[in-house]
Amino acid sequence: MSHLLSARSQMGISLAFHIIFAAIGVSFPLMMTIAEWRWLRTREPVYQVLAKRWAKGAAILFAIGAVSGTVLSFELGLLWPRFMEKAGSVIGMPFSLEGFAFFTEAIFLGIYLFGWERVPEFLHLLSGVMVAVSGVTSAIFVTFVNAWMNTPAGFDLVNGEFTNIRPFEAMFNPAALPEAAHMVLAAFCAVGFATAGVHSLLMLRRGRNRFDEVAIGIALTVGSIAVLAQGVSGDAIARMVAKTQPVKLASLEGQFKTEVGAPLRIGGLPDTKLRETKHAIEIPHGLSLLAFHDPNATVKGLNDFPEADWPFVTAVHISFQVMVGLGSMLSCVALLWGWFAWKRKQIGDHPLLLKLLVLCAPLGFVALEAGWVVTELGRQPWIIVGVLRTKDAVTEFPDLQLPFLLVSLLYFVLGCIVLWLLAAHVIADPRNRDADAV
Repeated sequence: MSHLLSARSQMGISLAFHIIFAAIGVSFPLMMTIAEWRWLRTREPVYQVLAKRWAKGAAILFAIGAVSGTVLSFELGLLWPRFMEKAGSVIGMPFSLEGFAFFTEAIFLGIYLFGWERVPEFLHLLSGVMVAVSGVTSAIFVTFVNAWMNTPAGFDLVNGEFTNIRPFEAMFNPAALPEAAHMVLAAFCAVGFATAGVHSLLMLRRGRNRFDEVAIGIALTVGSIAVLAQGVSGDAIARMVAKTQPVKLASLEGQFKTEVGAPLRIGGLPDTKLRETKHAIEIPHGLSLLAFHDPNATVKGLNDFPEADWPFVTAVHISFQVMVGLGSMLSCVALLWGWFAWKRKQIGDHPLLLKLLVLCAPLGFVALEAGWVVTELGRQPWIIVGVLRTKDAVTEFPDLQLPFLLVSLLYFVLGCIVLWLLAAHVIADPRNRDADAV
């Protein structure tokens, strides 16, 4: 394994691991707060039991997310010193604000966990709201940094040096808001469907009960709203990519030739040697319409750019197809759930729907990971698009294979620990007393 590949692999594994816990940290607090709010409104004990259960899960996953996030912070400086040297002065502000949001989240999570019956009910609910808000805010600031790497702004580049730095312009770069909205919605979607799937599995095992029923209702409502809103978010981010990163757009769609009225491709496999995408279903004018809101717009193909500036086209195209395909499937499930809710049907009476939700449980996270593969691989070979290539930013520290193996082992151990903790404290045995008590 080459020096650069070792560094990229270590960073990729760290991001893939951390993003799971980051997504949960963003979404779980909202669901536990909704459960507590429902308890205050109805005084049904089931909502309070659920809020406490989900709060335990939020605490466990917050701790793991904090560890993996700290590892990532070190890796940015150790593996990519030239990136931090150049980017730190430009995009440091959202990093600092993210730290502030993180500490706010930690403080209010502590109040939420230990404040039951110790602080007034309204203030306890408010602490849950603060955890939810600061978790989302933290994710937004981190995504702003990643967005800047895709669409760098807020500086003048003179002789390879950043001058005339404008931090607010850098933070609110062209990709910032579309990418942040897409990430936050993806987190709500992934966690909502995963939680609904877990409680569906438990209900299939222990029979119909109020505890799992209300858990599925809250989780699926959050997930469904998020996945349907992703349609709007996806449109915004597609137009942003078309405008600012034409090479990435061409890679997403396997578009090699520049075309007026370019087709939208479903499936297919790009062949970079023959410079064509085979076996795809093509919808005439679809890509031009979606990317530019004009069916006859011109879409630049990869052939118009030096091959040295291409990302790994096949991986980017397939990952994009996976993300869109799974998002579409979950949207159909969300509409089905909406119909059930409108008809006031009880989900416990429909085992087929419960089984469908179990099957859907991992799909949101698979789509989330695929989306980050699109974002990160689609930006290559640049670490800062048009400014700094990834190979020029990597550390000269030798033998990166060893830390890569050690970090991979750390994530494996952490993954086992978190699964054990969740099984013991959140995804309890089917005969647990919570389900029987409510």
